[in-house]
Order: sequence, then structure tokens, then C-alpha cells
Amino acid sequence: MSRALSAIALLVPLFLTNCASRPDQEHSATTAGAGSSYSYNPHVPDFATHNFEPFNRQDVVAIALREWRMFGSPVNDDDPTTRPEPQNASLKPERTPGLWQRVGEYWWVGIDPDSTETAWTGKHDASGRMTDFVHDGDYAWSAAFISYVMRIAGANNRFPYSPNHATYINAAASGQSPVLRAQDPARYAPKPGDLVCVARGKAKSLIRYSSLPTSYGFPAHCGYVVATNQQGQPFGHQLSTISGNIDDSVALTHVPTDTEGHIAAPSGKSYDERYPWCVVLEVLYDAEAEPDAGR
Repeated sequence: MSRALSAIALLVPLFLTNCASRPDQEHSATTAGAGSSYSYNPHVPDFATHNFEPFNRQDVVAIALREWRMFGSPVNDDDPTTRPEPQNASLKPERTPGLWQRVGEYWWVGIDPDSTETAWTGKHDASGRMTDFVHDGDYAWSAAFISYVMRIAGANNRFPYSPNHATYINAAASGQSPVLRAQDPARYAPKPGDLVCVARGKAKSLIRYSSLPTSYGFPAHCGYVVATNQQGQPFGHQLSTISGNIDDSVALTHVPTDTEGHIAAPSGKSYDERYPWCVVLEVLYDAEAEPDAGR
């Protein structure tokens, strides 16, 4: 009897060790589709980590639209250079009850767990202190929104999650991300679920498709295409994008196109006077992948 109890005592720590490591092992071993790469992240729901459904553009569009509706479905077609800055913190959607926490979820889920930004919200820094609402550009969350949608939709660690848009623009242009492909806006018509991107600030006049990838970061902005081949106001032929941190909200913006859906002319000049679009990031979805020849 004593020998049996000793054997059990020796096995219990081994059993507990195996149980403790099992979630990580299961997540890292999960595969679905050729070239997939999956890893466990404690901030990400199981349905996204294990890909209960193949990574697909319909889910990405639906998630972006869901977040837009949560912010009240604002449409913003203004020129960003002429938008007045709110003079009262209460006028900023990102700081209102229910929505500042949602922005915090974009940071928490979208950005990698070892990043300081995961603790940010729509109005707090990593220490929980209230941020200066006039100079909150230091806490811009548009890239966190892009990363959140990708993470929840099941891109796993194939997408280069980052608080900076330039990270995944350069990753796509250099071929470093298996789910992104940089496309020339003058030659490729964006599809729903793709991303359209523009440089900002001083980089706005410098960054073009021909200059990518860069060896440095630069301020930029990207939005998810949620509808294409539209005809209506304000541009006639247009598509619709949804992006984060447009006037401190998740907003829909219309983008002018030609009759074939391109957002730039053959010369490379953007049809959009507000945004000189520098690149379209085509997203390669598992649901549309060609089956392996050997299967």
C-alpha cells in the first residue's frame, strides 16, 4: 500500500504540470489551412484562437460594421485638415461611458500582451490616469482598432499587430506577413475586407506605393473596405470604409473610385482630394485559399 501511494504521489505533480501546459500546447498545435500559424494569447477568445470558422472577409466586414454601429453609425466625409478640435472632453465619443472601455478592449485584444498600450483606454494611460483630451493624439487608437478586428476575426499571429499602421503596411510591402499583400491603388480594385491606407502628416506627400516598403516608421491611417461598387453621394462612384479614431469614433467614410473600382488614376494620383491613398492591403483569407494539391 505504501509503495502504491508513493507512486501516486510521484505522478500527481507530473499530471498537474501536463494539465497546466495543455492550453498553450493545444493552441500552438492548432492548424487550419495551408501556411497557417497559430499561437495562444490569453487576451484572445478561444473562438478566434482556434478558428471555429475559417478566417474570412465576411466576418471582418461584419465585425467592423458592428463596432461602427456601437459608436452610433457616424459618417464622416469631411476633410481631416478642416475638422475643428472639440473643446470639451464630453464631446469625444472615445471618452464617453461604455465607449472608453470599448477602446480599451481594442488595445487589450489587438495589441500584443507584453506591450504597455494594452492597458490604455479611450481616456486613460497605462497607470489609469486621465489623459489630456486636447493632446490625446499620443494615444491614437486607429491601428489598435485595425488590429482588434483582425485578431477577433481569426488572423492569429499571421497579422503584424501594432499600435502603428506603418508596421503592417511595411510588412505587406516586404512580404513578411502571410495574410497581407501590398497592391498598387492604380492597378488593384479593393474588395470588401481589404485595407486602404494613407500616410499622414509630413509623410503624406512623401509616401507612395513606389516608395514601399520603407526602412522607417511613418504616421499613417488605414480603414477596412466594407462596401464597393457604390453609386451615390458624395462622390458618384465610391466605396465605403470603416476605421477607428476618426473624430474620436469608429466612423464610415466614402472614398471616390473610377468605374472599375480603383481609388487612384493610372498616373498614381488618388481620386480622393482628402487622402492620397498610397497602398491597398489585400487580405488573403483562409476561406478563399486554394486546397492543397495533395489532398
